[in-house]
Amino acid sequence: MTIFDLEHFSRDHFALFDLPRRQALDELELERRYRDIQAQVHPDKHAHLADADKRLAMQWATRVNEAYLALKSPLKRAEYLLGLLGHDPQIERNTAMPTEFLMHQMELREAVAEARAGGDIDALDHMHRKMKKEMAGQHQALARALDETMDYAHGAEVVRQLMFQEKLLHEIDEALQAVEA
Repeated sequence: MTIFDLEHFSRDHFALFDLPRRQALDELELERRYRDIQAQVHPDKHAHLADADKRLAMQWATRVNEAYLALKSPLKRAEYLLGLLGHDPQIERNTAMPTEFLMHQMELREAVAEARAGGDIDALDHMHRKMKKEMAGQHQALARALDETMDYAHGAEVVRQLMFQEKLLHEIDEALQAVEA
């Protein structure tokens, strides 16, 4: 690859970093490759060039950053990968979830609200750890669905569930901050 190879520029995020199209990704390798490419294309490195080349460097840096951020986040990576595989996760249109999953989410939300109102840091901390553990299991299921069984419909369902869980985890974090303040 030359530094500003347009063919390389138009590749998908995985190809840009020369990584396999997989949900299970070596995040340390992604980080290393990101730093290597960013060191080549960073606009500061090309400040001495003509304006057109500086703009190209900025476009490359932006492209590399966007690709990195998409692949770094397991949820964003799954959404992107599903799109590459021709399977729309229907995040906006398909809100159907298993009843037991929704009931569990409602119970946890109520517990977060109660713990926040009561200033119970220990309960919130316990819920945070529990949610992280549940999400780790979901990420494993997502990798199996997308990388091993190629069950993209199930993968899309797990993506939608993880979106709920990430929102709940954020609510727990906010409650912890509020109680600790």
